[in-house]
Amino acid sequence: MTASILGIGTAVPATRLRQGDVRDLLAEQPAIDRRARRLLGAAFDAAAIDTRYTVLGELGGGDASGLKLRDGTPVLRVPSTGERNAEYRRTVPALFAAAARDALARSGVDPSEVTHVITVSCTGMFAPGPDYLLVRDLGLSPATERYHLGFIGCAAAIPGLRAAARIAAAQPDAVVLVVCAELCSLHIRSSNDPEQIVAASVFADGAAAAVVSADPARHVGRRLDLDGFGTRLTEDGEKDMVWTVGDEGFEMTLTAQVPRIIGREIEAVALDLFGGTAAVDAWAVHPGGRSILDRVEDGLDLDPSALAHSRDVLREYGNMSSATILFVLRRMMEHDRREGERLAVLAFGPGLTIEAARMSVRGVEAPVEAVRDLVAGATGR
Repeated sequence: MTASILGIGTAVPATRLRQGDVRDLLAEQPAIDRRARRLLGAAFDAAAIDTRYTVLGELGGGDASGLKLRDGTPVLRVPSTGERNAEYRRTVPALFAAAARDALARSGVDPSEVTHVITVSCTGMFAPGPDYLLVRDLGLSPATERYHLGFIGCAAAIPGLRAAARIAAAQPDAVVLVVCAELCSLHIRSSNDPEQIVAASVFADGAAAAVVSADPARHVGRRLDLDGFGTRLTEDGEKDMVWTVGDEGFEMTLTAQVPRIIGREIEAVALDLFGGTAAVDAWAVHPGGRSILDRVEDGLDLDPSALAHSRDVLREYGNMSSATILFVLRRMMEHDRREGERLAVLAFGPGLTIEAARMSVRGVEAPVEAVRDLVAGATGR
């Protein structure tokens, strides 16, 4: 039996940032030198991002309700890792729950029907973790099986979906809830380091969830069949995309080599994992940054419109790490799709790792309103 994504939900924090405002805030810090100010302007202006979201109200000019970024002066504090992680623990559960509720509602699935939960995050950690809290906050069965994928980075949603598909194949009546939530802005810092400047110019906060099942009774509306998965380690790049825990927050290394490595290897990867570009009708690519999307487009010789949804998500939300690819897939499903259309899904993480999925569009002809009625009838609700 083929497992399918029945619905995708998303959630973002309340504070919306304008890219230029964050650029100016960091450029005004007294410790920033002249060279770094030039780099800030170039990196932020070239990022192809208009807006992002954050749990840190102070970054958007509001009041501090949790982690304090200032001590009564314009100068940004440097919170400890413990302070940043405490804010993650305080604020991330609501985003996990909001995205999950949205996905369940869009799938026509009642929380009581969820059998497995997979949570994904790399921007904080605590125990009992977000998997435990979802069971409690959504009112799931206390017998719900729980798994957490941590510190895999931007590519982690695809391993989460892969695990869900494996569970559904082994247990066809399973309903698996996959939820990704990332608070990248907790680790923002004022720095003269070019790599930290690039990271500050792209990363943002957000959450997304998918409901996965292989139960034929649930395959009654528009869905994405999970046809296959693949993963590849590039020949180099181990030191070019790195996510480590420091004393003053998690530290991202993101060198200029990352887009170049992806651009160099993406054609061979696409041939190996998808059978080449001719076997793909549409592309869902993680928008790790504008230059990454440019390199994928050039390396695969794609039409400029092929990555439009990825670029739109980047422009409106920035890079929300693991959650971002689900934002892209949701946007694609909300637009016109053809029955049987073949989707190639790509995401990139530390290593340098390329995670991929093959999906196909099903149930296009079913109206959204009818889907909920059919699901309710199939499940006796």
